[in-house]
Amino acid sequence: MAFFISYIYTQEVKANQAIGVFDSGIGGLTVASSIQRKMPHERFVYFGDTAHLPYGDKSPAAIRAWSKSIADFLLGKKVKLIVIACNTASSHAYASLKNLLKGKVEVIDVINPTAEYVAKKYTKGRIGVIGTKGTIQSRIYVKRIEKLNKKLKVTSNATPLLAPMIEEGYFNNNISKTIIKSYLDKKTFQNIQAIILGCTHYPLIKREIDELYQGRIEVIDSAEKTAERVKEYLEANSLLAGANQKKNQFFVSDYTESFDKSTKIFFKRSASLKKMNLWR
Repeated sequence: MAFFISYIYTQEVKANQAIGVFDSGIGGLTVASSIQRKMPHERFVYFGDTAHLPYGDKSPAAIRAWSKSIADFLLGKKVKLIVIACNTASSHAYASLKNLLKGKVEVIDVINPTAEYVAKKYTKGRIGVIGTKGTIQSRIYVKRIEKLNKKLKVTSNATPLLAPMIEEGYFNNNISKTIIKSYLDKKTFQNIQAIILGCTHYPLIKREIDELYQGRIEVIDSAEKTAERVKEYLEANSLLAGANQKKNQFFVSDYTESFDKSTKIFFKRSASLKKMNLWR
């Protein structure tokens, strides 16, 4: 089975411009850090919509409206690419943003790269997905993967406590292990070959999920697959940055201590957070 990525060079952008990345909170930092590991010269402008988190229990219309405002803000920062580093926003706002920004800048989501990877690697069998209520209710992974590979059966469960738990810093401890086990012990996930972490917060608990399954199945990190897609796009359009001394920029719609702490986890230093209310 072959997959072809359509790259459209839509704007007079330059390789030394930043990559725009947004999420409802800290989860998108997993995508941003994956991008920098694969492309250390790239820099980004990150927007965490912490005033509205979590997106998982918000309406699709609200998520589309917030995503549009954030995309407008990132365009104002002259980014060369926008990455929707949130599964819920990817589910509800990717199509509208891609259409809205056509001819301005390319948009990459976190769902398509992961769905295409799974549909290509696994010829048949069962695949599990965990995510927020919004992502799971949209059935976006089920529809995308099963359309690409009709021999695969995708089964999914909402895990609404995980993202708030991670935002509050409760992971890699007994509390998080108990909650994770209660979700993954469900009959839904019996006899699966792989499980997709369908929320960009979840790579922060990937080690705990790996330990629970004891290496019997593949735990798929959507942040890694998204970073690979970003690299493919930049290479195809000669937009990879050379040596770049400018710093990453971090914006939030509301200051949270957990966001500040998380930047230290991912980038080994505290970030200078700027509060930016786009909805006054």
